[in-house]
Amino acid sequence: MASIGLRARARGALLGLAVGDALGAPAENMKPSEIRARWGRITGYVSDNPSGTDDTEYAIFSGLLLARHGSALTPSHVEAAWHEWIADRDEGPFRGAGFSERGTLENLRRGLAAPISAQHRHAWSDGLAMRAAPFGVFAAGRPAEAARLVAIDGSVSHDGEGIHGGRAVAAGVAAAMAGAPSDAVVAAALAVVPDDSWTARSLRRAVAVAHRGERAVRSAVVIGGYPWTDLAPEAVALAFGAYAAADGDFEQSVLTAVNMGRDADTTAAVAGALAGATQGVSAIPQAWATPIGPVRGRCLPAMAGYHVLDVADLLAPAPDATEPEPTDFVLAGDGTETPS
Repeated sequence: MASIGLRARARGALLGLAVGDALGAPAENMKPSEIRARWGRITGYVSDNPSGTDDTEYAIFSGLLLARHGSALTPSHVEAAWHEWIADRDEGPFRGAGFSERGTLENLRRGLAAPISAQHRHAWSDGLAMRAAPFGVFAAGRPAEAARLVAIDGSVSHDGEGIHGGRAVAAGVAAAMAGAPSDAVVAAALAVVPDDSWTARSLRRAVAVAHRGERAVRSAVVIGGYPWTDLAPEAVALAFGAYAAADGDFEQSVLTAVNMGRDADTTAAVAGALAGATQGVSAIPQAWATPIGPVRGRCLPAMAGYHVLDVADLLAPAPDATEPEPTDFVLAGDGTETPS
């Protein structure tokens, strides 16, 4: 996999996110039994006009923000972007946005600033995890840097486990971007979150049973009877569990996530980003890639017209012939990266 170029991995990660989002959207908030009753096993698009949801549009938002500021990103930059592209616009209710985004929006419109803007009832949601992949693309081969940057983005909208989930995804994608095998991708994610966090415990449980398939992963992670499906510790663990169960294979990673239900658009988006970075854009079936066009701005009108592939190219420019791409790495015991 080391022969896959950085641009191909970047495009795989972000197109993989959008494809997973579109595949999983019809199954969102459903149980596996409900999915089977309606479609059997989902093996492709089940809607006539598949498209991404808020997950894709917020990932584009974060990708553009990162392309603008890079490693110099600050909470003030993030807060200003929320005002410029979301809060200070009059385009309506931002349909499809999660509870964490709505809570953040209300706080910003009341004049609250980060980190107080993240003090709402859903700071633990997977809303940061769903937009975390661009940070891994930008910081390819540098999981700790990807985690640092995504936490800055999340400081406006999330706290606690919500931040942990974003850090895990960003670090995992960063490792995959450097050609790390699936077990090292998981290790990179675990290295940037506290060992005793809910996110880490759920992630470890999911990966430990991944070899037994999606039913075992779901049983190890999901809290039965809990009504909210956008819990970051649950969604992130399901996504990594699907990725581990498929050993990084793109199609199987995404379909495993989709067929587990719960917050299926987000879990499949994260699994798709991880597997897309691992295998590159050519691993995404053409029948899945073709319907993904520029986003429609149904949730974030300011993002209308942007395509995830354009964002990927901004974050991973074509390499200069004199500048080598990031080397493959092995994860040291302290979570730092060292050349392999």
